[in-house]
Amino acid sequence: MEKKVQFELNDEKVEVAFEENQTLLWALRTHFKLTGTKYGCGLGYCGSCTVLWDGDPVRSCGIFLEDIQDARITTIEGLAKNGELHPVQQAFVDNDALQCGYCTPGMIMNAVGLLNQNQEPTRADIIAGMEDNLCRCGAHTRIIDAVASASKTMKGEPKL
Repeated sequence: MEKKVQFELNDEKVEVAFEENQTLLWALRTHFKLTGTKYGCGLGYCGSCTVLWDGDPVRSCGIFLEDIQDARITTIEGLAKNGELHPVQQAFVDNDALQCGYCTPGMIMNAVGLLNQNQEPTRADIIAGMEDNLCRCGAHTRIIDAVASASKTMKGEPKL
């Protein structure tokens, strides 16, 4: 039986019809054509599918559409505003915190969620907060530097 769910997606009210047990990841990639959110492991371990649900990072591969009624979902495509990259996106560019780019959208979304929860993370906080997002390219040090840099930018501190 087909059902419908309404929610806010990247600051826009949307509605999607779905069958039972369809995931948010499926809807984002298939229905809305938002392919920045990646399918990685499909089990919520790798973090490639991370989006923000009401500002908090979640793995979209494990979220069923029936559970997001009236939620506010933000994907990597919804971070930039008025043609300007989000500070975390810009910090990833500035710190060369990406290589192949497959994990990058999930990393960025997780970092935004981390900074939403902790505006002044220590290096240890960043490492702990980013630990469950996997990167095979080995850009970990640059990712940590990017999150630290974005934290300062978001607080209004000048770039060094």
